[in-house]
Amino acid sequence: MASVQEQALGPSNGYRSPPPHLHWAKIPQYLSHTIKTTLLCSSANYFLALVPPAIVAAEFKWNPVAVFLLNFLAILPLAELLSWSTEQLAGSVGQTLGGLLNATMGNAVEMIVGITALRQEQFSIVQSSMIGSILSSILLILGSCFFTAGYKEKVVNFNVDLIGVMSSLMIVSAASLIIPSASYFADLSAQGMESSNDYILTLSHIAAIILFSFYVVYLVFQLRTHADIFADPEAEEPESPALDPWAASLILLAATVGVSVCSDCLVDSVDGFVEKLGVSRAFIGLIIVPIVGNAGEFVATIHQARKNNMNFAIKLIVESTLQIALFVTPFLVIVGWIIGKNMSLRFDTFQTTVLSMAVIVVSCLIRDGRSNYFEGFLLVST
Repeated sequence: MASVQEQALGPSNGYRSPPPHLHWAKIPQYLSHTIKTTLLCSSANYFLALVPPAIVAAEFKWNPVAVFLLNFLAILPLAELLSWSTEQLAGSVGQTLGGLLNATMGNAVEMIVGITALRQEQFSIVQSSMIGSILSSILLILGSCFFTAGYKEKVVNFNVDLIGVMSSLMIVSAASLIIPSASYFADLSAQGMESSNDYILTLSHIAAIILFSFYVVYLVFQLRTHADIFADPEAEEPESPALDPWAASLILLAATVGVSVCSDCLVDSVDGFVEKLGVSRAFIGLIIVPIVGNAGEFVATIHQARKNNMNFAIKLIVESTLQIALFVTPFLVIVGWIIGKNMSLRFDTFQTTVLSMAVIVVSCLIRDGRSNYFEGFLLVST
């Protein structure tokens, strides 16, 4: 005979979903199981204890360095929970909807932090964090994967067709991001004066709409018409979700609210943090913010590289890059357009140069479908 807990929580294999008519007396058991499963999903959850102190520090105007660091550390486990709950929910709603959900929420932390900075008109942080996320993915994380896999194997091979499609998309998307900046500097050089900000803003809005449309077509290409190209025959069978859709949605909502609150506190403390430590906003955007957004991706891809499953690892990295370039960045430009904030795609010279060189270098290294630890070392060094 099934135990009371099994009756309340469902079978022991797969995720525990509540029965259609869950008795009120069994709800505490169901909630207890959900909380326990959630807290044990990652060792990063130890840092969840920092969430209340981080919010209190911001509320009572503590030292801005302390506020910044506390909220930075608090966002790390919240970002992990947001990613994990998205995967749990995606595993319960079918392959197509699950892929769409992962594609949309894959960079939710960057979106939330970006919207927060956008509302406070911290445009330099928004722009540098977008570039920083791309650089972190294609240089640091990809290089670490090549080095990890190549340390055990003399040559690391991966799917040439998949890499060809994705590297082409990466080049086109990076070029689209760079065009408004190139137009601005070309006008500046030709006229010897400031180019019209209205013109650059209009060009950015048009480019954002095109990039967003490009992303929608890419999703159809990936999830429907050419799904076989992106399929990995060597991939492991996905594990059954540990949470049912209702519990996963609840955790996803809670993690989203937590990231929103902590990111608000984080961005509020930027001015004081910059003044106290003398660091630049570009450093915060290019280095600090991408660490938060890409922590989960780094762990997941290195884990796959250790098992020499490079097709899956590279797919994760390039998909994350495309989401930033084709979805998150134009999304933030369009949101700024709607709420009256003049967010444009005019990045500074340093950012456009580094992005261009990084995309070209990565494309050249991966197009032949093989790599080694030395190429990984080159990317990490870059």
